[in-house]
Amino acid sequence: MKRTIAQYILLALPFLGNLVACQKPVNQPKDISTTATSTIQYAATATTVTGPFSTLVWSDEFDGTAVNTSNWTFETGGGGWGNNEKQYYQAANATVANGTLVITAKKQRVKANSYTSARLKTQGKREFTYGKFEARIKLPLGQGLWPAFWMLGANINTVSWPACGETDIMEHINTENTIYGTIHWDNNGHASYGGNTTTTPSDYHIYAVEWDSAAIRWYIDGVKFHEANILNNINGTEEFHRPFFILLNMAVGGNWPGQTIDNSKLPASMYIDYVRVYQ
Repeated sequence: MKRTIAQYILLALPFLGNLVACQKPVNQPKDISTTATSTIQYAATATTVTGPFSTLVWSDEFDGTAVNTSNWTFETGGGGWGNNEKQYYQAANATVANGTLVITAKKQRVKANSYTSARLKTQGKREFTYGKFEARIKLPLGQGLWPAFWMLGANINTVSWPACGETDIMEHINTENTIYGTIHWDNNGHASYGGNTTTTPSDYHIYAVEWDSAAIRWYIDGVKFHEANILNNINGTEEFHRPFFILLNMAVGGNWPGQTIDNSKLPASMYIDYVRVYQ
């Protein structure tokens, strides 16, 4: 998904001219973001958050003793999730304690899968059009690990992917110090546009996007590193003017991080201090 073709500084509106569309199986609720065949990445000048979103409209501070099922639904199962991933998702791998949601990947065989992890979504419970979406997260480092904080269009069950749209707020793989942010949509086939920046993933950071009718902007700790233009549905981006829901998960293996897993790093945990939405 995030293979570098070239690096650009985003200076003009028609930033998507170099994208190549590809076909993708639909009706698969998964980490479909690895399959993009073209992504533009660039080095952006750091700027601080100046967006208009100041009213907190929803949050989960994980102050209880278990996942709040009024906010989240667990997705369960294995089978690769469209990316040849190795984990079986189950609720047991997500715990809440001391104000933190912990998603843990384990070397544990369930059915045909050699690993387990957890995947949560707000679909049908908390869905939003536009806003600032942020989470304070600490990530594990290990070959084969793939944690993510992302969103999918709420109409995915009707129009399938990529026509529903996808916004990856934060993705990380393996032992890199790189964080990726990307959008996916349908423009006569699968299209994607992504950027990245470096940080210290094993420390807590606030990962965020600001999404309005004109653009989607990515931030780490309030510093912008990427922007995508969606004004007036440019380049077929009408998906990004409809409701989305939030997902948190950690895959093990897959097409992007690769199939080599460093078992010495397991169990490995992704720590989420909070998730907040402002409008």
